[in-house]
Amino acid sequence: MRITTGKYRNRKLFMPRGIRPTQDKVRKALFDILGDVEGLSFLELYAGSGAVGFEALSRGIRELTMVEYNHDSVLAIKRNISLLKAPACNLYCLDAEKAIKLLSRDKKNFDIIFLDPPYHEGMAKKILHTLEGYDILAPNGLIIAQHPKSELLPKSSPIFNLIKEAKYGDTWLSIFRKKG
Repeated sequence: MRITTGKYRNRKLFMPRGIRPTQDKVRKALFDILGDVEGLSFLELYAGSGAVGFEALSRGIRELTMVEYNHDSVLAIKRNISLLKAPACNLYCLDAEKAIKLLSRDKKNFDIIFLDPPYHEGMAKKILHTLEGYDILAPNGLIIAQHPKSELLPKSSPIFNLIKEAKYGDTWLSIFRKKG
């Protein structure tokens, strides 16, 4: 797995065993959709290797926060932070729901939240519901959910609206914007 663009372009990342990494073409498409992310804050839930977050960091985000519970993935993320000598990285070794609650309690706020939960039916929908209850998304912030095409996500909620869907084989990206 390599970073595709930016200051860390072509740098290889350590990958833990047993994860389903976001494919290069999907990461490229994600950042083509997002456009300029320089200076924004980025939260990656279910970070795996941190590849999506490190791609964002390579493209100029000011702060990267990653959440990962799996021990092997946490070790890989720590190795990748060290490898890249990556500044402004925060790693929470917690379950995503607990991390969201902690981030809310600490009054953290993110311009972009990316989530790529395991492809078990209902996982993306469940974490979106959790995000509705905790104010960690900045005004006009975006939530990007990577999920299988078999998991249909809501078009809106009291907090955000679906603004775009992009399909890459079995992988879908659903992009939501915070209301208001």
